[in-house]
Amino acid sequence: MPYQKGSGKSVVIALGGNALGNTPQEQLELVKNTARHIVDMVAEGINVIVTHGNGPQVGMINNAFAYASANDGKTPEMPFPEAGAMSQGYIGYQLSQAILNEMRRRDIMRSTANVVTQTVVYPDDPAFENPTKPVGAFLTEEEAKAKAAETGWTYKEDAGRGWRQVVASPKPRRIVESDAIRDLFDAGYVVVCTGGGGVPVFEANDAYTGVPAVIDKDRSAAMMAATFDADMLVILTAVEKVAVNFGKPDQADIDVMDAAQARQYIEEGQFAPGSMLPKVEACLEYVEARPQGRALITSLECAAAGLRGETGTIITA
Repeated sequence: MPYQKGSGKSVVIALGGNALGNTPQEQLELVKNTARHIVDMVAEGINVIVTHGNGPQVGMINNAFAYASANDGKTPEMPFPEAGAMSQGYIGYQLSQAILNEMRRRDIMRSTANVVTQTVVYPDDPAFENPTKPVGAFLTEEEAKAKAAETGWTYKEDAGRGWRQVVASPKPRRIVESDAIRDLFDAGYVVVCTGGGGVPVFEANDAYTGVPAVIDKDRSAAMMAATFDADMLVILTAVEKVAVNFGKPDQADIDVMDAAQARQYIEEGQFAPGSMLPKVEACLEYVEARPQGRALITSLECAAAGLRGETGTIITA
């Protein structure tokens, strides 16, 4: 028998790194708190799809295999797409279990499903011409050049600390498992999916192939929210509201901004490239693809209140 969906709005949630830990043990404790806030929304009748980052986790997996391979001579190196899939599996397991336990504690008759997700990217994406995202272990220049010759991977010097593999950050184009996610969502499940933006894949000759790359998880969440006609995209981060003049005496929090205002702030350089900028850009992609929708940026602790319109920064078309 299908689970009963909530009667409220549909929301795609993108969890920031502060909702997870740097080790499996730390994360296991942190996701219990994360689950409480997510289930607060479920308890109010909101139907949620949960996406999440995986930066520290996929790096840990990559480094562990690289270290073992270099030191024991037996352990194989783990390709980057497979490391991404592994991180989706264990993060999704912990998140979906924590949400399920919290719903059972509150006698909410719903269940969870974790979907390891692939995301189609295009080979001609300009990001592939200049890979910039460092992943994996530090190597000497000699080791990096030997590894590049052996594998065809790209290595670059990283701030004087050594050489690391670098991968591209292409734009997400389509979620391969979107039909399965929609079916589970429509059946009333709380779905955890698209971890780390999804495992990047090329599509050619009616087949998919994994590619070493990193997709921005907020952009994948925005694409999913638009594809599923979700009422809201919610990007959860470390702050309650987006601010202009951040960290300055005249810092000012933003309650609401439309797309034109957001683009003006971007032109002024108000949002840090490695921090708030990609979140605001993801929100713009969503509201411009689905003008009737609204995007919310706020903290995990303020998520339920933000959905009620009590706090956070709302971005509209």
